[in-house]
Amino acid sequence: MGASAPVIPGIGGMGAPYDTVEAERTFDFGYRAILDRTLENTLAGTLALEGLRGLSSIDPNIALTSLDGKLLLSSARNVVAEYPLPDATDVRGWSRLTVTVALDARGLSESLRDADPERIYEAVFDAILSRLDVYSRYSGAREARELRANRNGFGGIGIRFELVDGDIRITEVMADSPAGKAGLLVGDLLTHVDGQPVSGLSRDELSKRLRGPVDSRINVGIRRGYKPMDLALRRDLIVPETVHTGFADGIGVFRLTGFNKSTADTLRRDLLTLRQTHGDALTGVVIDMRGNPGGFLDQAVEVADLFIGDGPIISTRGRHPLSNQSYDARSGDIGEDLPVAVIMDGKAASAAEIVAAALQDSGHGVVVGTSSYGKGTVQSLIELPNQGELHLTWSRFHAPSGYALHGLGVRPNICTSGQDSGSFSLSQSVNNPGNANAVGAQLAQWRQSGIDDHALRAALRDRCPAQAHVDGERDLVVARQLIADPVLYGSALAMSAPTGLSAAQIIPPGDRPAATGARGN
Repeated sequence: MGASAPVIPGIGGMGAPYDTVEAERTFDFGYRAILDRTLENTLAGTLALEGLRGLSSIDPNIALTSLDGKLLLSSARNVVAEYPLPDATDVRGWSRLTVTVALDARGLSESLRDADPERIYEAVFDAILSRLDVYSRYSGAREARELRANRNGFGGIGIRFELVDGDIRITEVMADSPAGKAGLLVGDLLTHVDGQPVSGLSRDELSKRLRGPVDSRINVGIRRGYKPMDLALRRDLIVPETVHTGFADGIGVFRLTGFNKSTADTLRRDLLTLRQTHGDALTGVVIDMRGNPGGFLDQAVEVADLFIGDGPIISTRGRHPLSNQSYDARSGDIGEDLPVAVIMDGKAASAAEIVAAALQDSGHGVVVGTSSYGKGTVQSLIELPNQGELHLTWSRFHAPSGYALHGLGVRPNICTSGQDSGSFSLSQSVNNPGNANAVGAQLAQWRQSGIDDHALRAALRDRCPAQAHVDGERDLVVARQLIADPVLYGSALAMSAPTGLSAAQIIPPGDRPAATGARGN
């Protein structure tokens, strides 16, 4: 287990099972990933010392101090063990020391002794990552499984449910899912899975029973009114829906709630369906991303590319050579000639901000709502030997005009912060020269502000404060009004004319030639 010289012999006590081989592999793998990928350069010794001090989050009486080339382990202010420090760059040595100290500390503390290994990993990695940035974090094995399922899909039947007064009520049945094909309906009560009653199960326990390998059999019992029913299904790959599509008065409305592996393909398919069904009656689209926390970078790039004919979409910059990337639009997609209004709010973040910034900076979309969240960093996902995950910030997003999204977000052309439907005038907001010039000047400052100019960035955000508008109708009404009025839309588009491009040079999407071919359909 590495060099250890405990002052009190035999302090490694018994408790929850602790696989030291897996633990050493997990810490070694995790430390190397952090050292390789994070924005700031650091040393293995610095990481490990910070992580070991995290053991005090389980038992505040445990303390670790570095002194004269040794690590001192204390309990209740008494030094009980000391260890020689490995070289600051010796990742393997620090991984072994982490395991040794954690094991010995369990012999001193009942709280640590009762903690399972997952709690130890969490304490160490949380202590390290909390000092790096607010978005780097550790997910334990259980949480990581759920996150992977949401990103990549899982074997299931395609329902959502809620627990109501002891009943399990189906609240959503996904189209083309096993549940949908079998005839399950919203409002049905789930009573049995594979012949076993499910009453009294927790949400997690029920999810485990419903999920399983793709193409495996499952029998579910339901009650519809007073009628019990038994249905035999085969599980399929279920990817949570992130695109919700509507159409009215010539305008397609796409509500994007996240960016998982199917988001761009679903949006492309739904947009193609609208074009084939309504033809020239489709006058424009609204992309509603209020409350959207983000997701996959490549999906955000593909969504933006649907509406941008050419030019940059986003670039990323970090310390690792592979973190420096740029992404450009390719011509030939089915949305390039359509006017686009994007709705954002203070909860819209990450991938949602990439789409909004790309459409705004390229002159292909008008942004409506409030300043967005300002989460402009890329997380690298690392699966650890224990099946947990590290979410490591390794680069920052830069909009096509060059500004860093992190800590700033996207500034809307039409700001609705603090406005109510009775007092807000879209025409006044867009056609008033003083207001239009002020917005243009703020956007110019927005694009020129440096990542470290915190005071300026805070002042700019204060002019259109980030607010949660997820449930309001006002922003959607404004977006629809813009699409319905080409003159207003063109004026709003000119507000965010990129630096070096005059308002007269902005060509509204409706005046651009339609794409001759639809790529990827």
